[in-house]
Amino acid sequence: MELKENERIDDLEYKNLKIIQNKKGFCFGIDSVLLSDYAKNIKKDSTVIDIGTGTGIISLLLCKKTELKKIYGIEIQKEVAEMASRNVKINNLQDKFEVINLDINRIFEIFEPNKFDAIVTNPPYKKNNTGLKSIEEKQLISRHEVKCTLEDIIEKSSKLLKSLGEFYMVHRAERLVDIMCLLRKYKLEPKNIRFVQSKVEEKPSLILIKAVKNAKEFLKIDKPLVVYDEYGKYTDEILKIYNK
Repeated sequence: MELKENERIDDLEYKNLKIIQNKKGFCFGIDSVLLSDYAKNIKKDSTVIDIGTGTGIISLLLCKKTELKKIYGIEIQKEVAEMASRNVKINNLQDKFEVINLDINRIFEIFEPNKFDAIVTNPPYKKNNTGLKSIEEKQLISRHEVKCTLEDIIEKSSKLLKSLGEFYMVHRAERLVDIMCLLRKYKLEPKNIRFVQSKVEEKPSLILIKAVKNAKEFLKIDKPLVVYDEYGKYTDEILKIYNK
């Protein structure tokens, strides 16, 4: 496949998956890889939606980590969605993974409510009026709530999910209160949460959350996921996630 300017193909080192990325755009990080592993227990034959799919990293991995029936990747940025579509093709996943260039706030123009068994999302982490903003528009949209807010994503997810459908998200730890309040507001009951910290002695930077639509109240706090050991190398659990 012919690459465009500043593009490269990376080997994901997992079941022969490859991904096209633009080195001047927003490349995927460890958070997407961790979310794909966190959501690997999505039930067989599930219909799934990946909100803010970017170049498709989470969906690509889930196509190989699970026995899902179909996953739809929603991406608002036309250029990024086009790259995700090419990633579908180079991995021959056209039968399982479809990319749709669409604003999540227009999602019900193409999908009916209560359609999906599971939703995964790695949304923009920063509120639109906070933090340093990237010069590159693609990075700005990926990192800040410019085109949609956390509430937009959670509200739309609740409507899209079937009753007892599963919602998986990775986010910044400092947004935990916002997340929990919004999940309850839209009847997505938090069931599992896992804190991710760079090292044992450091405070968590990320959180992985699973919620279930219309479920009963009960939250399980999983043991923290530590990324680096005392020597600055990946821990055994991270190496396993990366299939090393």
